[in-house]
Amino acid sequence: MAKKAKFLGTKINPSLFHKSQLKYIAFLTPIAMFMLLPLIYIFNVAFKPLEELFYYPPRFFVENYTLLNFVRLFRVTGSSGIPMSRYLFNSVIVTISIIVTSVIISTLAGYALSKLNFKGKKLMNEINTLALMFVGIAVMIPRYLIIEALGLIDTFAIHILPYLAVPVGLFLVKQFIDQIPNELIDAARVDGANEVQIYTRVILPLIKPAIATIVILSFQSVWNSADTSTTYINSDALKTFAFYMNTLTANTNGVAGQGMAAAASLIMFVPNLVIFILMQSKVMDTMAHSGIK
Repeated sequence: MAKKAKFLGTKINPSLFHKSQLKYIAFLTPIAMFMLLPLIYIFNVAFKPLEELFYYPPRFFVENYTLLNFVRLFRVTGSSGIPMSRYLFNSVIVTISIIVTSVIISTLAGYALSKLNFKGKKLMNEINTLALMFVGIAVMIPRYLIIEALGLIDTFAIHILPYLAVPVGLFLVKQFIDQIPNELIDAARVDGANEVQIYTRVILPLIKPAIATIVILSFQSVWNSADTSTTYINSDALKTFAFYMNTLTANTNGVAGQGMAAAASLIMFVPNLVIFILMQSKVMDTMAHSGIK
């Protein structure tokens, strides 16, 4: 088949541009443009002056760019009792802590469930798979009761502890580690490596795409969430940037605050976009090896 394709002057999956790719480009370009529309809209609406936000019929693109929405947003944040930098500091500390600890826990647990043999391994796999079925809202009441019983209400630790277990991340890591040949690990043991050395020197370098996926999932679940600050935190000094942005735009005038709300949405969205762009190739690798079709 390959010889026939070469004979006809075409190449299967050419590394450089080939005219045979034009049909795929023509098909995929409209789809890609359609999927970009929400991103373009977020950036456009943040720079719209107040009158353009209420045009009828609504206009997708901004006509007169303005930074007034951002100026008003930072002016309001500067007049609050607790500075915006405090909320931002809380979010940065919480996000970094959760990303680091969730990566360590997911990779250690994934390695154990994939390559080690111990009693209860099958049951733990089934429990993690079962946990994938439950969304956060379904376990909100039992989670609150447990947190209250542990005395964690209105503490900084409550931002971190509930997010350390990432069932989706553990599932992806385990499926990725399953693809690593057992012979490679046996060879490391023959060379005298212990389990810690196998984990750090063999497993971790081979599962970088899965780690990148956990980073993205953890970042998105924490950076954009104001639920913990709303439900479990009473002290304003312990609340996060997402909560601050949500309440700031909600407590302002419903009409005049729309521009600030659009600016706040863009500020919250940009870090997600940057991290995904930097790591999207790794995410595609993980999905290809995780058994998700």
